[in-house]
Amino acid sequence: MQKKFFTNLILVLVLNVLVKPFYILGIDAEILKQVESHSPGEYGEYFSILGFTFILNIFLDLGITNYNTRNIARNNDSIKSHFSGILTLRGLLSIGYMVLILISGYFLGYSQHQFKLLSFLAFNQILVAFILYFRSNLTGLLLFKQDSLISVLDRFLLIIICAVLLWGGITDQPFEIEWLIWAQTAAYAFTAIIAGYFVLRKTGKIKLSFDWYFSKEVIRKSMPYALLILLMMIYYRSDSVMLERMLPNGDEEAAIYARGYRFFEAVNMVGYLFAGLLLPIFSKLLKQKDSIQEILYFSFKLILSYTIILGLAAFFYREEIMIWRFEMSDLELEKAAQTFGLLMLCFISVTSTYIFGTLLTANGSLKSLNIIASCGVILNLGLNYVLIPTHGAVGAAIASLITQIITWIAQTILTFSIIDVKINYKEFLRIILFVGIIFGIGFYSHSLNLHWAVQFTLIILIGAIVALLSGMVSVKGIIQILKTDK
Repeated sequence: MQKKFFTNLILVLVLNVLVKPFYILGIDAEILKQVESHSPGEYGEYFSILGFTFILNIFLDLGITNYNTRNIARNNDSIKSHFSGILTLRGLLSIGYMVLILISGYFLGYSQHQFKLLSFLAFNQILVAFILYFRSNLTGLLLFKQDSLISVLDRFLLIIICAVLLWGGITDQPFEIEWLIWAQTAAYAFTAIIAGYFVLRKTGKIKLSFDWYFSKEVIRKSMPYALLILLMMIYYRSDSVMLERMLPNGDEEAAIYARGYRFFEAVNMVGYLFAGLLLPIFSKLLKQKDSIQEILYFSFKLILSYTIILGLAAFFYREEIMIWRFEMSDLELEKAAQTFGLLMLCFISVTSTYIFGTLLTANGSLKSLNIIASCGVILNLGLNYVLIPTHGAVGAAIASLITQIITWIAQTILTFSIIDVKINYKEFLRIILFVGIIFGIGFYSHSLNLHWAVQFTLIILIGAIVALLSGMVSVKGIIQILKTDK
């Protein structure tokens, strides 16, 4: 099982590292820069509305995706009996989601232009929901190669479409945010068709039909997942919405926050991919009552090595990175750099929750996770309410960091309390020493008389060597995993 996890992790990472960071930092960041240069606050407005569609996204999914991944991983044969019914249910939920989000937009007082953006972004969320459902079937069946292809296909198409619009010389007009939204619609629609085709190859022909009893049972079983996702989306995405709604210049503050958040998204995808691969593997191991200790510590140290090295390196050179990508200066640069630095520290905590949160989800400990997430929502909204009026985007980043650290600690304690995993104090001491060494390297690097990009690269390279020498990343363990057939 570890071999399957590791080899497919490499495949997923290679594909995603080649495509997604380039889209986020090359295409999306360029769109942000160009749109904000001729229409300040327009990208921030888009970013805030997009965040709002994410928050209500749970009414489109109701936890079905996570429930389906766990269920298919435990019982592969259920895909044929469940697929048609769940697909029909997803269609009905899509209609309900669109109605709900338009009504909510009306009560939030969105303008006619904002309402237009909201409508298209909501439709795009529906397409993404179908893609994620198709992917949950592929992941549950451990068809990681097909899932890996689908995971990057939409971004690959967006790179092509947006690159032509940005640099193809087909128009003299400055880039409009609507162009990005329409490009997303085309890319998501094509990806959904291909993903559906892969799943249909396993299920055979289907006949859409609505079974009320079946749908009620699926919703009942998936509701704990739905509640967890809703709570997590609130404290992941409420920042941009609250910034835009609470401040007179909220759209511009949201744009400042978006600059750092886009980098956060680019590097955070690795943790998200870890979670996607680990959920079916943890589920199967727990069902078979096999030990998960080895793969838990292996994956935890592996993801921490990546996040600590990259997170701290970005934190130390936060200002230089903002200047390099967005050509900023003065107060705007100061605020964007502070926000970005805090989000990169937040990134370390978030990716850690992907490991422990995924294990708890696979174990079915949804009630406990929902209690933790509920506390996280109350804390995050409260901190945002206090900090945003006085600190703007920086305050929102502080609120995120505090929330994620506390959530991480709570999930870690819960994991060792209810799951049969022993606390390895030697490993935790190794992690603490590793953090100290990387922090020292980053602090010392500023005294070198070199270009910041060279110093940044040195932190990454030296950090990687330290990770290998310290045992955070075990080459021997990787070789053993690749040799085993399990």
